Amino acid sequence: MSAPRSRHVLDNPALASLTGPHAHFAERRGRVLRYPVDVSPWLALPDEPEERDWADLAALAGPHAEIPLPGFRGEVPRDWEVTARVEGVQFVDDGLAAAPDAEAVRLGPADVPEMLGLVARTQPGPFLPRTVELGTYLGIRRGGALVAMAGERLHPPGWTEISAVCTDPAFRGEGLATRLILAVAHGIRERGETPFLHTSARNTTAIRLYESLGFRLRRRTAFLAARAPRRPADDRAAVPVP
Repeated sequence: MSAPRSRHVLDNPALASLTGPHAHFAERRGRVLRYPVDVSPWLALPDEPEERDWADLAALAGPHAEIPLPGFRGEVPRDWEVTARVEGVQFVDDGLAAAPDAEAVRLGPADVPEMLGLVARTQPGPFLPRTVELGTYLGIRRGGALVAMAGERLHPPGWTEISAVCTDPAFRGEGLATRLILAVAHGIRERGETPFLHTSARNTTAIRLYESLGFRLRRRTAFLAARAPRRPADDRAAVPVP
């Protein structure tokens, strides 16, 4: 019998985050974990989920809820409905010229209304009222207004994901996103960790940018969403992980 394949921590980064540096955010039901719903939509299944895990996932999210399953490549149960599937890519730092940026400012809870407004205009991906708590977020202001930002999301041991990279349409073409990516990467490197990120496999513009900066394709992945069955969840609530 062959030995089981050793999995890399980035193969299931949401699970590695919620059982590692982000464990203080984790809500658990059985072997399924999630972030609080105002922090991130990500839920984390075990590497090889069983029937009980899918039942716990449905109960955790709620009956007939649409659930994001980033990176999941297996088969969903027959009573689940796959509602979205986007092929993605995962890039890792392979020689970034990371550096601080004099114009970048640290963003915090007081900046969340502006951050949500910028996200609404640019659609970089999920960003919720408490997402800013996941890590360092940096922004660039012009005339006092927030016009570009980037920050940290998933945090597997030894790694940090760069996410929410966005620039107001009126200020694109000035290299603000590049500067913020390198500035966020600098902070990650200063902690002795390695930056990584995800994007759609069809986003060729972003892929060219990341490769030019020094990111290397590590793996192809998928952004999957599935709808839970209509049966009601039982009365066991999600609880924070001790």
